[in-house]
Amino acid sequence: MGNDTSRRDFLKTSVGAACAAALPSALPVAATPAAGGKMSKGVVWGMLPDKLSIADRFKLAAEAGFEVVEGYTTEDQRVAEEIKKAAEDAKIRITSVMNQAHWPNPLSSADPAAVKKSLDGMRTSLRNAKFWGADAVLLVPGVVDPQTRYKDAWERSQKHIRELIPLAAELKVIIAVEEVWNKFLLSPLEFAAYVDEFKSPWVRAYFDVGNVVLYGYPQDWIRTLGKRIVKVHLKDFKMGKGWDPITAQFVNLGEGDIDWAEIRKALGEIGYSGTVIAELESGDLAYLTDVRKRIDKLVLGM
Repeated sequence: MGNDTSRRDFLKTSVGAACAAALPSALPVAATPAAGGKMSKGVVWGMLPDKLSIADRFKLAAEAGFEVVEGYTTEDQRVAEEIKKAAEDAKIRITSVMNQAHWPNPLSSADPAAVKKSLDGMRTSLRNAKFWGADAVLLVPGVVDPQTRYKDAWERSQKHIRELIPLAAELKVIIAVEEVWNKFLLSPLEFAAYVDEFKSPWVRAYFDVGNVVLYGYPQDWIRTLGKRIVKVHLKDFKMGKGWDPITAQFVNLGEGDIDWAEIRKALGEIGYSGTVIAELESGDLAYLTDVRKRIDKLVLGM
């Protein structure tokens, strides 16, 4: 299904400012968190075993107790139609699309051909989202590497995201920028400033609670980003004995160093009621049901 590049592989291979203007107040209705609302539990598509058919993968998500799924960029329209029908039959909502083109072709690249591929992939992702009824597309905006200075990553990625905003507005789908181990957007203040500089309700933050544990506290990021957050990824991270980054690793929810009580509190403080989506390894019904129960306990406080 499209480029099925694993985010887990990306996180393993990508070694891991003061706030700008206030967040625009005109937030898209479909994705605006409402204080006191119910969060929806979901999984990324890659957590559903690929040996199953598309229909059976959605049925498995529903049987495990999930309400939403985050899909992947799908270029083949016939496959996209199959996904749409399977989701509807399983009564699972596709809440967002994880763009796949930014892994091999970041928007921060100096290569025009790479940027074109990245923009084309985002346009496909945005149209997938509209077709499936999703309200956001996850985008990793850029990568800092020996060939790409931090300043260049910032300016190039913003320039190209601005090219996408008219289509996002037309389709009413949010471009949700996420922080990963790409040596970019390394603090909550910086992430907030980056989003605010667009001055657009169609660019928001996709916050991953596990991705910042190596150098920060997710509850701090949540409180700083506030209403900018449109989606939340869930995974846990264990620093190892003595917080040793050499032995650090991603682990199942509740088995790492994240303070989930503080996560719940912070999400409540900002009035978040969007989706909380697990991004872990794939597994069978028993495993997925256990993950859902962990979300119930750790994130929803049930």
